[in-house]
This record gives sequence, C-alpha cells and structure tokens, in this order.
Amino acid sequence: MAESERVERPSQRHSFARTAVVWEKLQPLLVGSPNPPGSPKAVDAPRAQRVLDIGGGTGGFAVRIAELGHQVTVIDPSPDALAAADRRAQESGVAARVVGLQGDLGDLAAGRLDHDLADIDLVLCHEVFGVVEDHRAALSSIAKVLRPGGALSLLVRQRHAAVLSQAMSGHFQQARRLLDDPGADREHRFTAQELRDLLDESGYSLQSLQAVRVFADLVPATIVDLEVGAIAALVELERAVAERPEYLTLATQMHALAVC
Repeated sequence: MAESERVERPSQRHSFARTAVVWEKLQPLLVGSPNPPGSPKAVDAPRAQRVLDIGGGTGGFAVRIAELGHQVTVIDPSPDALAAADRRAQESGVAARVVGLQGDLGDLAAGRLDHDLADIDLVLCHEVFGVVEDHRAALSSIAKVLRPGGALSLLVRQRHAAVLSQAMSGHFQQARRLLDDPGADREHRFTAQELRDLLDESGYSLQSLQAVRVFADLVPATIVDLEVGAIAALVELERAVAERPEYLTLATQMHALAVC
C-alpha cells in the first residue's frame, strides 16, 4: 500500500504531505533497499539500528522507525510530548523499542543524559536548529554520538520562505522586518549555501539537500481534506520538486542528509 493511502484521518493528511519527502529519503537507510543517488551508503540495513531523535516531540518519526524494527531514543525537553510519544509507541506495539529522555541538545553536549548514547547509526535533528545558538557546537555534539559513517538527518527552516509566508498572511510589516532582518523573530533560518557551509565546516559530508514543503503550506487544508486524490497529487508534486535546487528558495524547510 502506498504511504499516501495509509493516511485516513483528515487531520493527518496535511501533516503527511509536509513530511512525506523527508520520510522517503530516510527509508533507504532503514529498510535495506538500494541506495538512490545522493544517499549515504554506510548504513547496512536491515539490521536493527540505533537511532537518536533529537527534539522528537510526540514520536511521529520515532514510532514509524521503531515499526521497522529499530531501537529509537527520543530526546525532548517537554514531558508532555514524551508522554504522547510513549502512548503512540504503546498503541503501535513498539514501546519496547522507543525510549524517551527529557532534555535537549545542551544536555547531550554536557553528557547530562543518563543513557548510553554512542555508536548511533542515524541521528534525526528536525526543527531544532531554529532555537540553537551555536550550530557548530551542536553538530560537534551530534558527531560524538554517531558511529563512523553514521548519518545525520537535519531539517531546518529556509530563510526566504518566512517572508513569503508573512506576506501571504497579510502581515506585510512583519514580512518587511524579516526581509531586512532575518532574525527579527529570534528564530534562526538558513539559506541553502549557509547550510552547506555549516555542514562542511563542521566535518560532515553532505549527501543530499531537499526542498521540503514547497507547496504543502500554500494549499488550504480544506482542499487536501475534501478533494478526492488531493493528498496523493500534492505529495507527488512535492516529490517532483524536492531535488530541484531552484525550488530551495521557495521551500519552508530544507532537509539535509549528511554523513560524519
């Protein structure tokens, strides 16, 4: 069954469209299928892997990965989010493979997490770097827990999309502030070149850089929820532009896959 066909509840459909291309990029590392161009070749699935999900929240990615037979540790500062992740894991029958730790990147760097975090095969760090002050230090902390050749899945906000989003919402003054000062709202966003340079200078080898949520954030939820076939068509459109560099400046997010 296609991934798009698994999404049944209307409330899930828009969320699925926003994350589909990220999940599809991760799957070759997790299920042992042939590595497509631009994917890390160092992970020999389908052996059970050790996965660390930093800022994993309610376990959206963690539980799906655990369902494939892997062991996942979720780090998140919110006890409520971790409780929700635990409930989700229990409902999916994978509670034994999902461990939640309350903390953040700072706790990881300082060694304050009471758990064996070493020789990790894959680290997910999604939507975390927007509030991190020292990105190089964060990447260094991640590199220390990755096994040699391990992979990092890094999902960050793309700078130019924030201006467009504010303007389309009618917040023209805020759009102008973000245009002149990208850090006006205290959330760090990246250009594609900044992200490439950051990873390179931090000792990572960039394998792929995807445009994420190019159209999904622009399409009204009512269209996705009510029109037959809309979710599959939207996901296919997102998939079609994800690897095209010219769409990076339109994407809400960028997904980098790198090895260390």
